[in-house]
Amino acid sequence: MKRIHLFELEDFPWFPGWLRTCMTRLIVTMHRALGSSEELAELIARALTASGASRIIDLCSGSGGPMPDVLRTLNTKPGLERVTLTLTDLYPNTEAAQRINGQEGSNVSYRLDPLDATKVDGETAGLRTMVSSFHHMKPDVARKILESAQQSRQPICIFEISDNSFPRFLWWTALPVSFVMCLLITPLARPMTARQLVFTYLVPIIPLCFAWDGAVSNARTYTLGDLDELLQGLDDEGYRWEKGVIRGKARKLYLLGLPTQGAGG
Repeated sequence: MKRIHLFELEDFPWFPGWLRTCMTRLIVTMHRALGSSEELAELIARALTASGASRIIDLCSGSGGPMPDVLRTLNTKPGLERVTLTLTDLYPNTEAAQRINGQEGSNVSYRLDPLDATKVDGETAGLRTMVSSFHHMKPDVARKILESAQQSRQPICIFEISDNSFPRFLWWTALPVSFVMCLLITPLARPMTARQLVFTYLVPIIPLCFAWDGAVSNARTYTLGDLDELLQGLDDEGYRWEKGVIRGKARKLYLLGLPTQGAGG
């Protein structure tokens, strides 16, 4: 495989929760700037229609990412008005969960107990989504996630905005780019907090962490060729796989797994 499995700071359980929240806030800002919600909504609408699913189970949600925005777009489409979204994470963001679960009449909820993306079997039916999180998984874990969806006959949508198209040995060149990007997009982050500003512009802890994790995310992203390796042996006439590149404001990769029989949920 081309990908390099370096470590990301956000993956460690000891990483401060407030710092993780600040960084995921920036990732949401990037998704909005890159138009990810519209592109994701098109992919997910296709997966929901093809599978007959009416519920989305988002894995590795963090603070929610772009998925609440995606759901609002989906709910405006004919036949998808009642689709619901459940956010989950191995390390649930309790602050985001309280905010989301406190909204009356919302069709978005945040599961408070931890959920391992490799152990969703039997949890619930519906479309599983992983947005900018699949690259965190080592190949054996990534394959288990795909196998789980296929064996459960549940659809899955993998979506990545990181770009691993550069030569492998140049992965580190994304470090300064990510650092500068953090400084530029921070004013657009919402909700804005004094802590976000202080630890970006006065004590640049956030830009340093964001730069490292951003560069490493690129290096860890599964290329289309890498996905072919992960999918080897997952041939099943009751399930089909589709992968591709979306060329919008940035180069994004996606992988769809769709049941051809026994779908729904």
